[in-house]
Amino acid sequence: MIGLFLGPALAAYFLLTVYPVLLTIYNSLFEIRPREASTFIAWRNYTALATDKTFWLAGKHTVLWAIVAPISEVVIGLLLALGLYARVPFGRLLRIAWFSPVLISYVVVAIMWSWLYNYDWGVINIALRTVGLGELQKSWLGEPDFALPALIVVDVWKWTPFHMVVCLAALQGLPSEVLEAAELDTCGWLKKLRFIVVPMISPTLLGLLVLGFIGKMKVFDLVWLMTQGGPLWATETVSTYVYKRAFDWNTFDLGYPSAIATVWFIAILICVILFTTLMRQRDTLEY
Repeated sequence: MIGLFLGPALAAYFLLTVYPVLLTIYNSLFEIRPREASTFIAWRNYTALATDKTFWLAGKHTVLWAIVAPISEVVIGLLLALGLYARVPFGRLLRIAWFSPVLISYVVVAIMWSWLYNYDWGVINIALRTVGLGELQKSWLGEPDFALPALIVVDVWKWTPFHMVVCLAALQGLPSEVLEAAELDTCGWLKKLRFIVVPMISPTLLGLLVLGFIGKMKVFDLVWLMTQGGPLWATETVSTYVYKRAFDWNTFDLGYPSAIATVWFIAILICVILFTTLMRQRDTLEY
């Protein structure tokens, strides 16, 4: 009876997840070109990665994104949740307004923020010129030093509301008697936040950080829609580099991008195992 219910789900999981992963690992050992027989080259694709400067640059960008964006989203989301928890004026309206970016598709977000970042008629540069700070205006997506931070800002803007909602749910689940006891002891808001609120919702915050890190390690949509890895590979991520090497370069070879995807899959898997182990040890120590 259990197999009857689990069978379809397991079959779908194997066909859509396990089989593609195994096939990618298998393909990474070959040179695969169109209308030619696949050539077994063993570990040659992996040794080529060691000297691939673009891959290491894309990896650096991806890891930086995966660290900065989740921390920013959780911190800002927690601050917004605290404002709603403290019943700021127009709280219901603000909750809807702040949550709306999560509901917008990446295509719309990319187009909208590309307009905002436009050098000539973008709102950001117009605002800088209006207040007399025209020397600070930039081609935000056209300058290598600013393109990656500009994309991270867009990503943080889109996903912070999700973290806000989760943090708000965690805050509303706090035992009221603990907070009331802190108020009787004349504990200020900052001390209450530091010594009571944050420690009690820390499992939620850690979970958001871990999920955010894993998700950002696979970032593709926003980069491809707004910059496609440019300018001068300044916003290249591992996912966009894999796509380019597989389908967008003149030298069509599915073996090498399969090796890149395999290495990155192993890296993410190691991070997941490490985070899971650390969280379990922390829960054991707290218990």
